[in-house]
Amino acid sequence: MIRILAALALALSVIAPAAAQTAAPATASPTLTLETTKGPVVIRLRSDLAPEHAKRLAQLAKDGFYNNVPFHRVIEGFMAQTGDPTGTGTGKSSYPDLKAEFTKTPFVRGTVGMARSSSPNSANSQFFICFGDASFLNGQYTVVGEVVSGMENVDKLKRGEPVQNPDRIVKATAK
Repeated sequence: MIRILAALALALSVIAPAAAQTAAPATASPTLTLETTKGPVVIRLRSDLAPEHAKRLAQLAKDGFYNNVPFHRVIEGFMAQTGDPTGTGTGKSSYPDLKAEFTKTPFVRGTVGMARSSSPNSANSQFFICFGDASFLNGQYTVVGEVVSGMENVDKLKRGEPVQNPDRIVKATAK
């Protein structure tokens, strides 16, 4: 019995330091803060799920691209869409479109997804925030983030498709 315990202790003394060395360091999730006409909305970008899409949103915020951009499509019970400076639903940034980064992560209240055309690899600058369950989007759109505060301000956005005199992102910042 003593030999078994000694062997176990020896094995643990070898394995534990190796495991500690391979553990990834904890890093803070990047955030996107939208100062909207209804109040602030803070989004945790999910670079663990969609690294290229998360980088794109952060870059566009740093570029000032989202400043004064309208929420051009806001559908009750579904989602609020923004990211098109023209407000028509057809605009995008000058950066190239992104390849899809689909996951099994569900679309639920507060999920931030990338808008796209019928082509899966057409996401660019537009994104949407879900008001509730949108599981019919699962596996077909890229989940890029989740609202961590300010969902009550998203709930206050004017509805419409298109929205008349739409609410806007006054300023977007990324950290």
